[in-house]
Amino acid sequence: MTRPTMEDVAAHAGVSRALVSIVYRDVPGASDATRARVLAAGAELGYRPDHRARLLGRQRTRLIGVTFDVRGAFHGDLIESLYPEAESLGYDLTLSAVTAARPESQAIQSLLDYRCEALILLGPTSTPSSLAALAESQPTVVVARKVRAPGVHVVRTDDDAGARLAVEHLLSLGHTHIAHIDGGRAPGAAERRTAYRNTMRRAGLTPLIIPGGPTESTGTAAAHHIPADTTAVTAFNDGCAIGLLHALHQSGRQVPENLSLTGYDNTPAAALPHANLTTVAQDAHQLTKLAIIALTQDVPTTEQTVSPVLITRGSTMRR
Repeated sequence: MTRPTMEDVAAHAGVSRALVSIVYRDVPGASDATRARVLAAGAELGYRPDHRARLLGRQRTRLIGVTFDVRGAFHGDLIESLYPEAESLGYDLTLSAVTAARPESQAIQSLLDYRCEALILLGPTSTPSSLAALAESQPTVVVARKVRAPGVHVVRTDDDAGARLAVEHLLSLGHTHIAHIDGGRAPGAAERRTAYRNTMRRAGLTPLIIPGGPTESTGTAAAHHIPADTTAVTAFNDGCAIGLLHALHQSGRQVPENLSLTGYDNTPAAALPHANLTTVAQDAHQLTKLAIIALTQDVPTTEQTVSPVLITRGSTMRR
C-alpha cells in the first residue's frame, strides 16, 4: 500500500500543498479552521509527515542530538563512532547526558532547546508512547534497545544471538552449571535473559538467574549469590562482569580456574590485562552508521539488527 503524501492531503482537504506544509510545520499562515480541516484530512488518509525531510530543508543547524547514560561504558564507544559518521555528512553532534540526578526527559528537552534537527537516543528507557510522541515532531532513532514505537527507527544488536553465543561457548567447554547475572530493567536485559534461559533448557540444563544490573557494583553484589557448584557465569555486560571478577578475587576464587566468566559489549576495560574478559562484541561502527543513515536518508521506519561476535579471552577455560 502506497503511503499517503502531502499532495494527497492537500487534494483531500481542498487546499494547496504549501498550506498543508504550513500546518504540519506548525508555523503561522493558516487559520484555525484550515488547520483543523487539513489535520482531519491527514488523519482520514493515515498520513504521517516524514520529519526527516527537515534535514533537506528549512534553516539548518546541522546538529544531531544524542542522549547517553554516563554509567554505560558502551555508550562511550557508540559516541566515539557517531562523530566520524555524522561529520562525513556535514553534521555535528550535541550530547546530553542522562545521570542519576538528570532524567532522560530533561536530557531530551535540552537537545530540543538547542534546535537539533534529529535525535539519536542511546539505550533510552522512555516508554514507547513517549518515544512515538517525540518522533511525531522530531526524526528519532533509538540505538541499542528493542522497542516498538510508531515513527521511531530502531537500530540494535541481536541480543538473543549474543547471549546464545556466550552460553554455547561455555557449554562447548564442558560447563553444565552455568548461571546468568541479570541486567534488571536495562535495555537488552530481557532479551539476553530469555536467550540464556532457552539455550540452557535446549541443552537439558537448569537455568539459574541471579539478580544484577549494568554496573560494577551490581556484579560485586551478585557474587554473594552464586552457588558453590556453579562453574561458569554469563554477566549482563562487561561492567557487571568486572565487578564480579573483583569480588571473586577478594574471596579467593580465581577466574577462570574456579569460575569461567563472560561479559557483554567488548568495552575497552574488558581487554585490560587484569580482566582479560571473554565477551560478546557489539559492532558500534555498524550500529552508528545505520543510525545516521536512518536520519539522513529517506528510508522506511523499521528495526534493524546487527549480528554480535564472541571475543574469546582468558576468563573462560575448559571444565
